[in-house]
Amino acid sequence: MNQTLRFTLLLLLFTSVFSWKKDEFRNCNQTPFCKRARSRSPGSSDLIATQITVTDGDLTANLIPKSQPDSKPLILTLSVHHDGILRLKIDEDHHSSHNHPKKRFQVPDVVVETFAATKLWLQRLTSEDAASSVYLSDGYSAVIRHDPFELFIRDDNSGDRVISLNSHGLFDFEQLREKNEDDNWAESFRTHTDKRPYGPQSISFDVSFYDADFVYGIPERATSLALKPTRGPNVEESEPYRLFNLDVFEYIHDSPFGLYGSIPFMLSHGKVRGTSGFFWLNAAEMQIDVLGSGWDAESGISLPSSQNRIDTMWMSEAGVVDAFFFVGPRPKDVLRQYAAVTGASALPQMFAVAYHQCRWNYRDEEDVENVDAKFDEFDIPYDVLWLDIEHTDGKRYFTWDRTLFPNPEEMQRKLAGKGRHMVTIADPHIKRDENYYLHKEASEKGYYVKDSSGNDFDGWCWPGSSSYPDTLNPEIRSWWADKFSYQSYVGSTPSLYIWNDMNEPSVFNGPEVTMPRDAIHYGGVEHRELHNAYGYYFHMATAEGLVKRGEGKDRPFVLSRALFAGSQRYGAIWTGDNSADWDHLRVSVPMVLTLGLTGMSFSGADVGGFFGNPEPELLVRWYQLGAYYPFFRAHAHHDTKRREPWLFGERKTELIRDAIHVRYALLPYYYTLFREANTTGVPVARPLWMEFPSDEATFSNDEAFMVGNSILVQGIYTERAKHASVYLPGKQPWYDLRTGTVYKGGVTHKLEVTEESIPAFQRAGTILTRKDRFRRSSTQMANDPFTLVIALNSSQAAEGELYIDDGSSFGFLEGAFIHRRFVFANGKLTSVDVAPTSGGNVRHKSDVVIERIILLGQAPGSKHALIEPSNQKIDLELGPLWVQRARSPLFTTIRKPNVRVAEDWTIKIL
Repeated sequence: MNQTLRFTLLLLLFTSVFSWKKDEFRNCNQTPFCKRARSRSPGSSDLIATQITVTDGDLTANLIPKSQPDSKPLILTLSVHHDGILRLKIDEDHHSSHNHPKKRFQVPDVVVETFAATKLWLQRLTSEDAASSVYLSDGYSAVIRHDPFELFIRDDNSGDRVISLNSHGLFDFEQLREKNEDDNWAESFRTHTDKRPYGPQSISFDVSFYDADFVYGIPERATSLALKPTRGPNVEESEPYRLFNLDVFEYIHDSPFGLYGSIPFMLSHGKVRGTSGFFWLNAAEMQIDVLGSGWDAESGISLPSSQNRIDTMWMSEAGVVDAFFFVGPRPKDVLRQYAAVTGASALPQMFAVAYHQCRWNYRDEEDVENVDAKFDEFDIPYDVLWLDIEHTDGKRYFTWDRTLFPNPEEMQRKLAGKGRHMVTIADPHIKRDENYYLHKEASEKGYYVKDSSGNDFDGWCWPGSSSYPDTLNPEIRSWWADKFSYQSYVGSTPSLYIWNDMNEPSVFNGPEVTMPRDAIHYGGVEHRELHNAYGYYFHMATAEGLVKRGEGKDRPFVLSRALFAGSQRYGAIWTGDNSADWDHLRVSVPMVLTLGLTGMSFSGADVGGFFGNPEPELLVRWYQLGAYYPFFRAHAHHDTKRREPWLFGERKTELIRDAIHVRYALLPYYYTLFREANTTGVPVARPLWMEFPSDEATFSNDEAFMVGNSILVQGIYTERAKHASVYLPGKQPWYDLRTGTVYKGGVTHKLEVTEESIPAFQRAGTILTRKDRFRRSSTQMANDPFTLVIALNSSQAAEGELYIDDGSSFGFLEGAFIHRRFVFANGKLTSVDVAPTSGGNVRHKSDVVIERIILLGQAPGSKHALIEPSNQKIDLELGPLWVQRARSPLFTTIRKPNVRVAEDWTIKIL
């Protein structure tokens, strides 16, 4: 192909890719498995469960159609695990005489290794004529109805149902078949045709959540936190929620359309029963309907329960049933149970929790140096500077454009001298250039994904003609990981970390801008079977590469765009190519909250919007909100105007600086929350109902969110706003984070809005840890003293926690950390060690002190404080809530108690 024709083709491809065009993506009617599943009527499944027994500690059964008793059965396996987790597997019978030459794909490396050890070995089952049941956990049983087949979890105390599968008889499992000359299983969309060598192999079934008011989860899409019905009476015509990882350029908000990641995990929540969850481990395309009340009114099926419920319909192109049921009953219970299966979030390095500055692209070393210097000139801290694809030699990853970046090591060392880091991009598309060492090596070793004919798959992406490593293969993941060594990645240093983009995988000339479904992976797996997990394996390999590079001593930081269940174990993700408009600012909150609910705690949206040029007011509001995201990064498209924080006039610079300073002050609190996510699966950013699970006013509120259990944040989503309505849940008061003003709980407040900040509040009864001395970076704050902000409740009590380690290594796994709980009660503040005594022989040491304790809501009359065990008596005084802010309100303060954060002590108010 000559260069002119090649360039013309690329222009055409880019034009079609780089704008939202609905007809470029399949809808349900254009997706045969979805269309078939949606056309089925309730009761269409006539499966019955037979030969039910206990085998190797599991309940097993055969599922056969009642109308075809001689047909090949499906094999059901039910496993019970600790903490109320039920695992259901349904697959073809691979031991029968009808063996098919291909086995259905079961997703490996997602369920954590420790999960197998949590299995409870069943000794017996309770059988009646119509059903069999097994113990699940205290108060719960799993019940299989035999004819027709149904599975449900029962609350044994009340007899009520919690979750059920196939209650509406919609289960369908298309078994693999041998092709004959009359079969035409190919599927076409627009100009692309996929071969179907094993025939249709879809699975669909209904799942019901009982006593649920709302359902949530199944990211990733730009829509409300509470999932709206997609089918049923009085439901506006809608597509199902689609889970199919796609490179969607300029995505639209308020749409069920799937984006860059897929996590097939749904939670329900209601005032009566609490929270439950359902997770289907399947990496093929999935479509999910949330069914509106009355959708089955004409079916004639009468469920044996008068409970309210939300019905859903799950449809997948391929795979097996490998499903997990979580009984809760509290929100944090479900997240802990899900984390027991897929893993909790990795603990990031401290620098990664701070502010990141990115643009496509910082042009050259001089540009990098100037941007870095301007942050110092304007007294704005930041920790990470990012380089997009243009820093490479012709989009060849692990290389540098030596004209623009002649001295990359020195550039990184200059940043590191200020405690700062750099991130560069490494995408999965490898330029097909025989002079490019990476391509040559991958090609020679046979490490690329193959097309349906068995040749290396050749698609188009940023470098032009490209191929893609088959990271499903552990050997190829290890090979990719080795490329991050300092010897292989020439020009990299220990302060350089990685960004994986386009790993859906994005293929500009592929169907729906992705890889064809009939491409072939390791073990003969079709791409259709693992599509949603491709980016997950690539993310995994990259993270393992950074661990290898650091000889197992340095925690990796890898940002990924594509995600799947388990991605939380390998790094952060962001919400992709958003736009600089108020609607995208607004929808960023439910997007981040949904990701947190499904395991991905370390997430955020591009501050300012990737596309377009934000008006200064929008940019300021985005910084003020983004400072509370778990992942805090500004980013912009190369066609946008430069928008570094100092380019919008002195006042706007001041407001952005102040927003970033808030994040840096709260870094100790955020880091403690990331440790909580790392140990429990509970996210950093939380829906209000997670902390107030009985308050119905919080169930569909996704304009506000909790940061941990202590801070409530309400964004401002309209320009020139003068007022904001903020609902503050609970019976206890709230304190304005900026002014300390007290507001009553359980009330919606109409608040005046100023340009200075967005509404944010500290919950009464909590203690926040801050660092109030602002440096160039978080690294330079490591030995700075702490401030405690104690927000007293109506009982004059409060508590909070602080977690500290070295901020970078894996030493915390050996017990090298400090974990304190601060408790204020009966006029006394106590510091208690809550680190486990059996954590290991290594301990983290710190001489850092607490330099200021601020009391909000302190009853008048006290004048002194007694510090023990030093027996030091000091005067209480009035001090500013924020030392660095002019005109900050004054509150009762214990200044310079100088107690060490690592030690036990008490401070008694006299």
